Amino acid sequence: MSASGNDADDDTLCPIAHSTGLVGDRWSILIVRELLLGQSRFQDLQAQTGATSQMLAARLKRLEADGLIERHPYSERPPRHEYRLTPKGRHLMPVILALRTWGEQWCKPQSEQPATRMFHRACGSELELDGKCPACGGLVAWTDMRGQPSEAYAEERARRAADFTDHRRAADAQTQPDR
Repeated sequence: MSASGNDADDDTLCPIAHSTGLVGDRWSILIVRELLLGQSRFQDLQAQTGATSQMLAARLKRLEADGLIERHPYSERPPRHEYRLTPKGRHLMPVILALRTWGEQWCKPQSEQPATRMFHRACGSELELDGKCPACGGLVAWTDMRGQPSEAYAEERARRAADFTDHRRAADAQTQPDR
């Protein structure tokens, strides 16, 4: 049986079936995206993915059991952990880039700018959507790319984080007794 508990994936030689058994749902892909973007704490992952705390906790446990992430304590009182991708998890970057490319091409108006701009680390040139460097003329490996959110996407992410914080404060205020 696979670590994800899906023994149907063990009945095939198909690597796509095995892969989607590990990260074939929206929440897992969004968690990996956030970890690749540098988010590592539960509340930040929850704010940016929109997952419920139960959904996020379940997906994080599964990703950890499948060897894609590791949990690291950052606070003892109260106990808190941050999450980091393992090498296995970091190697999902080409999958995330492929989904980004496909989504930019097929899932939004052509007049809209890319949410994230990718740059060639070696020369600093902005890459084409397919990962080609216009200055160097070749395809750039994902390990040689760096991303930068567009201004609109950075604002959206900041707004999502602020809304999440405001919502948590309001929920906390409702559960606190009057003083």
